[in-house]
Amino acid sequence: MSDSKRVPTDGSQTFGHNPFGALSSEGLPPAPEPSPTDARQSPEAKPARKNRGRVDIIRQKAGRGGKTVTVVKGFLGISLMEKEQLAKAMQKSCGTGGTVKGGQIEIQGDKRADVARILTEAGFRPVFAGG
Repeated sequence: MSDSKRVPTDGSQTFGHNPFGALSSEGLPPAPEPSPTDARQSPEAKPARKNRGRVDIIRQKAGRGGKTVTVVKGFLGISLMEKEQLAKAMQKSCGTGGTVKGGQIEIQGDKRADVARILTEAGFRPVFAGG
C-alpha cells in the first residue's frame, strides 16, 4: 500500500486546503460591543407569564392495552400550534412520546410531575385530577 494516501496525525501537515487562509481582517470594522441593556438580561431568565388558566392532569390506563398515559386537558384560549409546542417540550423533558388528540395533550407513561412543572413554567395552573 502506498504511504501517499495516508493522512499524517502528528500535526506536521494540515488536511486539505483552507480557502480563507490567505484573507486578513485588515480594513474590517471592529466587532460591536454589548450594550448595557444586554448585560442586565440573563439569557436563562424567562419572563414570568400571567396566569393562563387551570388545566387538569390525569393518569389514564383504561382502553390503552394496560399502558399508562398522562393526559392534560382543559385548555382555554390556546391554539393547536401552541398545544403542539407544549407537547414537544413535554416529550423532550420526559424522554417519551406523546401527541395532541381532541384538544388534549397525551404523554406516554406516568409523567405527571414533569408535565406539571412545564405547565407551571408556561403560566398554567396544573391540577391533578382523578383518573
